[in-house]
Amino acid sequence: MADKHVDLRRIDLNLLVAFEVLVTERSVTRAATRLSVGQSAMSSTLARLRKLLGDPVLVKDGRGLVATPLAESLLTPVRDILGNIEQVLSQRDNFDPTTDARTFSVLVTNYHLTYTFLLPLLARLDVEAPRVRLHIEPTGDDFADRLRRHEVDLLITPRELFPDHRDLPHRALFSDGLVVAVDRDHPEIGDEITYEQFCSLPYIATWMGQHPSLSELQLDHLGVPRNVEVTTEFGIACFLLQGTRLITVVHERLANMVADTANLRLLRPPIEGLQPVTEIMVWTNRTDGDAAHRWLRQRLLELAAEVM
Repeated sequence: MADKHVDLRRIDLNLLVAFEVLVTERSVTRAATRLSVGQSAMSSTLARLRKLLGDPVLVKDGRGLVATPLAESLLTPVRDILGNIEQVLSQRDNFDPTTDARTFSVLVTNYHLTYTFLLPLLARLDVEAPRVRLHIEPTGDDFADRLRRHEVDLLITPRELFPDHRDLPHRALFSDGLVVAVDRDHPEIGDEITYEQFCSLPYIATWMGQHPSLSELQLDHLGVPRNVEVTTEFGIACFLLQGTRLITVVHERLANMVADTANLRLLRPPIEGLQPVTEIMVWTNRTDGDAAHRWLRQRLLELAAEVM
């Protein structure tokens, strides 16, 4: 912008919203979809932004678009401005869960949390907040970026998986211990499992998406050898044990919930230093003061207190 002083009365502040989405998505089509407008309307908005800033904002790079240096430098300040505006307005908000409608998008890094933790909440929402909906998604490697881009309302993840959570508003929900799970009729294991048995018996290694699970990372860090014969997703391992000599390490809450169905015996790990996993919820400053968001966070804290 050429002028040192800009008359805000002449500017449609909705352009800031469009700017943030356009520069984030690097696509007129995807930006139009996110803002629920037509592509031609989004193109017109981009033209207005170019005129306002005296800058192309987005330029072609091969088959795609990239942000100009000016647009990149403005993205964080614009996000902060939008967050501050939302926070100011939300402080005046009231939210009545019995009558108000709201949909929250929640990223869950351990999909079994939907079963062990969020399922009871879903049942209660049907009674306590009939017009509140949860859109629960599994995460990918970009979960932190999606949260910071405000594409989701809340992230639930193990604290150990997201060390940068300290830079954002967050609260601990509960800790979940780790147990060894085996078939209830395992021919070689009674009420305890020895370290030698743990290291030598056929083992199911668990992964979360494209990465080893936190239990596997801990075992690697502690230098515990395993006789790995099967590798699978974390939430599936419990159901592969029945009728086999296989063993695995799983979260205690999940194991307790499926023990009868999967015919499991749950044992204390014979490993010194194996730590429980702490689940946290993380959000952004943009939604910190929103009344409905505060209500959801409080409801999750209350539910977590019940399961601890």
